[in-house]
Amino acid sequence: MARGALRTALLEGEILEGLWFDRTQEYAARRRGEKFDLLQYATREVLELDPLPCWEHLTAEQRRLRVAALVEDIESETAARRKRTGAKPLGVAAILAQNPLQRPKKTKKSPAPAFHAASQAVRRELRDAYALFVAAYRAAAEKLRAGVRDVVFPRGCFPPALPFVDG
Repeated sequence: MARGALRTALLEGEILEGLWFDRTQEYAARRRGEKFDLLQYATREVLELDPLPCWEHLTAEQRRLRVAALVEDIESETAARRKRTGAKPLGVAAILAQNPLQRPKKTKKSPAPAFHAASQAVRRELRDAYALFVAAYRAAAEKLRAGVRDVVFPRGCFPPALPFVDG
């Protein structure tokens, strides 16, 4: 789907349609030695864009206006950054000339964070909440090992299995 089509759908409410090619069926037909038309294993699909949950209360027109404002902000920020840095878009020819299998010259060596968050403060809160969860789990597991059978584990976890008792 072209970026322009999605933009038109978001800004003007145009319906997005396309073809879904069932490559599994095409592969099976080729394995059977069958000849098939280009569109034989294609089905027409319509993509329905649901509103963001935080925008469900808005009318379709209000949502389109908000999307237009967001697009305008992004375009003006990008234009300002390009003017400031002197960067120019690569263009179609330069993009198509790139080798898609080429590795980057420089990669990040740091491990991924334990939590992806909008800010350092939120990441810290998530790490603290996880530490509390782990502490509660370990305390409950210790009680279970000590023989307490009605111990309560934190919500969302899998308690350890009870030991096997031979008859």
